[in-house]
Amino acid sequence: MYKITMLFLDMEKIIELKSIELADMLGIGDQHIKLIESSIPVSISARGGRLSINGNDDDIQKVDSLFKEMSGTFSSKGALHSTDVSNLIKLIKTNSTSSNGTINKNNIVYKSRKGVIGPRTKGQVSFLENVIQNDIAFGIGPAGTGKTFLSMAFALSSLEENQVDRIILCRPAVEAGENLGFLPGDLKEKVDPYLSPLYDALDALLPKKKLGALIENKNIEIVPLAYMRGRTLDNAFIILDEAQNSTAMQMKMFLTRLGMGSKAIINGDTTQIDLAGNKLSGLIQAKKILQDVEGIGFTYFDDSDIVRHPLVKKIIVAYDANDQKNRD
Repeated sequence: MYKITMLFLDMEKIIELKSIELADMLGIGDQHIKLIESSIPVSISARGGRLSINGNDDDIQKVDSLFKEMSGTFSSKGALHSTDVSNLIKLIKTNSTSSNGTINKNNIVYKSRKGVIGPRTKGQVSFLENVIQNDIAFGIGPAGTGKTFLSMAFALSSLEENQVDRIILCRPAVEAGENLGFLPGDLKEKVDPYLSPLYDALDALLPKKKLGALIENKNIEIVPLAYMRGRTLDNAFIILDEAQNSTAMQMKMFLTRLGMGSKAIINGDTTQIDLAGNKLSGLIQAKKILQDVEGIGFTYFDDSDIVRHPLVKKIIVAYDANDQKNRD
């Protein structure tokens, strides 16, 4: 239970915690406190069951909000990890807050086994708003911007809240010049290498036992894009990943699978097209045709939204600069 005694004395705030919760809030070796202090300019000290926060008023309010969310995460999960604290700090620092200084609940997408999942950049906040407001949302931008991960977290949240009955995840299964017909093995062996990024994302979000049960019960399906033909998907959350490698015909086929009570997210990077020959990317065509259609939203990510290793952003910027130089 989180209890606050508000004592503003020269920009100081005292927070009272139950002793059963104190160790979890502080972290092993006070690592949670150190993490907060390294991210927000405040100093925090603990005495008994009290935490003293010193800093300017705005930063104190941020940390107060942060501790409330940390307490809520601990109550719901029975544990609080450094990844939870890191993600909550990022939510605070990307201004994902309501007018009273607390984290906007709409911006906590999912509480996974590895921590709280939510938008960490302005592009991701815009993307989340687009997904909420539209039945079809496109996320277009470079690798590492969290498009797939955030989409899956939102889909899992919708499934657990009974807003949809199932999640369908798909990807084009023809990439880098390889065709399924020329690959050895049965269907699963053929398509799994192409679908492994989707499995990886799910594995990061769900315990293996729970994920296995959801797949076995067909609450989650992972299929190649080509196998979507002829289906009508009601009450489903459908995600198309690597959409730049869909043909124009495949994209139209996918978009027209949407049934009643369903949502769809289409993610891709138009600079990474692997289609053979001069085939038109379905993502590029859809961007031109559907830009102004009501109920369809587009979010464009850039290198400022990259949330992988810091070198990834530098690598993408360097390659983009080289491509621009070659075009000039």
